[in-house]
Amino acid sequence: MAEKLSSETVQARTNENIMGIASIPSLLAKFAIPSVISMVVNSIYNLVDQIFIGQGVGYLGNAATNVVFPFVTLSMALSLMISVGTAANVGLNLGQKEQEKADLTLGNGLTLAIICGSALALFGEIFLLPMLRLFGATDTVLPYAIAYGRIYIIGTVFTSIGIMMSDEIRADGHPRYSMFSMLLGAVLNCILDPLFIFIFHWGVAGAALASIIGQFATLLVVLAYIRKFRTLNMRVSNMKLQAPIVKSIFVLGLSSCLTQCAALIMQIIMNQQTIRYGAMSEYGADIPLTVFGIVNKINGLMISVIIGITGGAQPLFSFNYGAKNYERVRKLVKLCLVVCVTIGLIGTFCLQTFPQQIISIFGQEDALYNQFAVMCLKNMTIFIFIMGVQMVVGVYFQATGKAGKAMLLSLSRQILFMIPCMIILPHFFGVRGIMWSFPVSDIFSVTMAAIMLVVEMRKLNRLILEQKHV
Repeated sequence: MAEKLSSETVQARTNENIMGIASIPSLLAKFAIPSVISMVVNSIYNLVDQIFIGQGVGYLGNAATNVVFPFVTLSMALSLMISVGTAANVGLNLGQKEQEKADLTLGNGLTLAIICGSALALFGEIFLLPMLRLFGATDTVLPYAIAYGRIYIIGTVFTSIGIMMSDEIRADGHPRYSMFSMLLGAVLNCILDPLFIFIFHWGVAGAALASIIGQFATLLVVLAYIRKFRTLNMRVSNMKLQAPIVKSIFVLGLSSCLTQCAALIMQIIMNQQTIRYGAMSEYGADIPLTVFGIVNKINGLMISVIIGITGGAQPLFSFNYGAKNYERVRKLVKLCLVVCVTIGLIGTFCLQTFPQQIISIFGQEDALYNQFAVMCLKNMTIFIFIMGVQMVVGVYFQATGKAGKAMLLSLSRQILFMIPCMIILPHFFGVRGIMWSFPVSDIFSVTMAAIMLVVEMRKLNRLILEQKHV
């Protein structure tokens, strides 16, 4: 056995599942690497659109995708609430040997994903124009935003089901299959984007169409896995919604939803503040609107690596905590922190050292645009390396059933710190105050997460000591 378990009872409860007996580093690699690739691929969807639109349409086209992005965030918020809540409950159920409940949770999660995706797509199509105005579309950007959003929103239903099934495939112990499904969609998007934009000259509409074709391909692959579940059983009878199961999914998934909802509110406020204070600056409104969106997505690509690591660790946290294997949980927390902060440092170094080269990927514009873009990239990402601490702590709370603490931590960066900074700092520093809101809120939110982690580790240590004396 790779590791000595803390008691015979724990060993008996976990020896049937690799998550309870294999070495922590090898398990994290097995689950996190495919998860990282999946998350990076998911981020690349939007980045690829930005790159090809920037080269083929121009910065107004990129501004349009940034205006539509808050709806993408809303879709992600509800999808993650269902997928993460389902996966966390499934992991806890399996760790506690409640197979029937785990199967029922899987079926209910799939039903919720179908309902959520369909409702969002319908809502988006009906209220597209007022939404785009709310999200900050200027008169020059609006036609591009309508052309892009009208098509992109259709893919919401594909994304909702695809994300949910991908998380459950990882919870079933098959992260590579989940990775493959996401990779297939991204590759299709990368192939179709230049075809639709440069060959067919469909502009932003072509980029949106390429995205939803890729999302549909991912959906087909993950649905094909239904008959391949190993530790779970997917049955039509389990898809009938049951109130206690739905409640448990929403409770453990709520913090992920709130994180995205907070990001949505932040994006709306940022766009509105950008238009207001950008118009007062030498850069105008459209340049900051474009640049902030691009830098946010570059930032999101970096963060997606850390989210992938913590997402891969989530079923390991849930299973071992459910099996009362607290020593393994503690080792996993420490390993995740080291890995995430190290990767964050590497990413920060690259972003701070090569800002002009990174920005130029999204299209060559005039000197004024390039000056503002480089300044934003360097200022907004300077403390990104410490964000891994907050994400590890948040996923730990979520995976171990501590929904209240996970929710508080999820809201801290955007709601408690970012939004107040975005409202206050521009009064004193103009449009630059918007970009300085990011590093300021990073410092405060990570400090809060570190304090919560110290308190939680002390509790976990007491549980380990009690277990050793049994």
